Amino acid sequence: MAKILGISAFYHDSAAAVIEDGKILAAAQEERFTRIKHDYSYPFNAIEFVLNKSNIKLSEVDFIAFYEKPFLKFERLLETYLAFAPRGFSSFVKAMPIWLREKLFQKNLLLSELKKHDANFNNIDKIFFSEHHFSHAASAFYPSPFEKAIVLTLDGVGEWATSTVAIGNGKELEMQKEIHFPHSVGLLYSAFTYYLGFKVNSGEYKVMGLAPYGTPKYKEKILKNLIDLKDDGTFKLDMNYFDYATGLTMINKKFENLFNKPRRNPDSDLIEQFHMDMASSIQIVIEEIILRLTKSLSNDYKIENLCLAGGVALNCVANGKILKEKIFKNIWIQPAAGDAGGALGAALSLWHKEFKNDRIYPLKDQMQGSYLGPEFSDGDTEKELSRLGAVYEKHSESDVINTTAKSLSEQKTIGWFQGRMEFGPRALGSRSIIADSRSPNMQKNLNLKVKFRESFRPFAPSVLREDLSKWFDLDVDSPYMLLVANINEKIKKEMTSEDSKLFGIEKLNKIRSEIPAVTHVDYSARIQTVHKETNIKYYNLIQKFKEITGCPVIVNTSFNVRGEPIVCSIEDAFKCFMGTNLDILVCNNFILHKEKQKTELITNYKNKYKLD
Repeated sequence: MAKILGISAFYHDSAAAVIEDGKILAAAQEERFTRIKHDYSYPFNAIEFVLNKSNIKLSEVDFIAFYEKPFLKFERLLETYLAFAPRGFSSFVKAMPIWLREKLFQKNLLLSELKKHDANFNNIDKIFFSEHHFSHAASAFYPSPFEKAIVLTLDGVGEWATSTVAIGNGKELEMQKEIHFPHSVGLLYSAFTYYLGFKVNSGEYKVMGLAPYGTPKYKEKILKNLIDLKDDGTFKLDMNYFDYATGLTMINKKFENLFNKPRRNPDSDLIEQFHMDMASSIQIVIEEIILRLTKSLSNDYKIENLCLAGGVALNCVANGKILKEKIFKNIWIQPAAGDAGGALGAALSLWHKEFKNDRIYPLKDQMQGSYLGPEFSDGDTEKELSRLGAVYEKHSESDVINTTAKSLSEQKTIGWFQGRMEFGPRALGSRSIIADSRSPNMQKNLNLKVKFRESFRPFAPSVLREDLSKWFDLDVDSPYMLLVANINEKIKKEMTSEDSKLFGIEKLNKIRSEIPAVTHVDYSARIQTVHKETNIKYYNLIQKFKEITGCPVIVNTSFNVRGEPIVCSIEDAFKCFMGTNLDILVCNNFILHKEKQKTELITNYKNKYKLD
């Protein structure tokens, strides 16, 4: 019985995972414990959790796998600075001391940090390093239900690679092709995220959400000036417009001059039609790159299964287009597609690739719904709620489901805190805010009064798997909310000729379907299918809501406010509940009503966290 600890750290989204003989036991991101969004520090708390959940001390772990190779990354930095010299000298001077002091000798740094968990741990030879993109590829292929698959990873940058293609076959995983830094589809999208005034590495999904409000009028300008895109999807960026290779910003003056506008002020609330059109344009370009890449891979390798990982795999609109165009028969996307998933991939690659161990048969999705984080017993929950001064009622599980479903049907907004926390950036019915998808005002109210974020941001539907195709143009599993599809024609409400003349945010308040709270302005939705096998309580809740309303679809958004990591503990959940306009909090089998809470515990969360 071999246990492997996987670690990702020191860039963004630090995380830890433990596997035993290839089976995933636990995984979590450090941000959930420290409450620092995208926390990149050594994941002390996440490691403590995964070890405790696996009932093992660090000295009893057989191997430790780190998700990337620091020497290769250092080589890339040095060569980049030399290639672009004298540009970038100031950032070179800033970067070198920390590399020479800490990052370059990461094995020793890791050993000293690991000893803090267990004084008996002293074997540096247990520490192994995987390449960044290989960790991504392993996280996508090994937990997938496929014996054989093409594995495409796309992100900002690892050591050198920014895009890779691998072939997975049984326990084997072999890299085939790479595109190297500074040419990066992830960094291209991040450059536009930065230009639009959003935060790099967290605001990319805002660009995706903003895109349907605009038209892609700058698509040709981007393709003509910024990127040389080949028919097979390979590409090169014109680095005269970008500053990320050597500077401390993503873009330069030449980029701004190309579009005749300076970067949008991140502190401004104003989003103009130009910004919507720019978001639409870069989204279309990214989709074009991904569709050309996947079509050429399908033609070259004649394999019917595709696995995806890397931060760009979170672009669920592009994922939906791959599916819609039937480029592959089956697609599986790692739910923790970003760097957090690298912790899991590093552990899996060590077990299967390096140590030649077979996968677990019969093959199936090994991510267990991505419910791999901490959970709390009813005893722990009651103790914590009492300590916090909460006023609560304890119910049987069936009463919790009945009461919550009825409250949803009455348009209440509910914090739903159940079972094991999700691994990855999406709340999937364990740490979720839920609401009635039929409400015409819910999308706007949730954004402004609960999440304290931009009104244009769409919300996702959770739908019973068996009812999926009656409500959406989709009939494949989407348990991780990583596929976008259109609303079914039968529940659409067509726009009037007057409505169709509306621009930008004016489009927001028009009812487009029988489930307007989860219908985006282009009639699309980012879908989560809910399955009995992985989350029976959430499934039963939606089933009960369907019995009451005839609708098997509810709103599901992450349980947090703008800029805050998703809640992890009972205390996190209660504080967020008391700091927002949520009506009800359901923690395991305890129900809390806002109007019954002590007024002195009410806080204002609106400005607690920085804009993300």
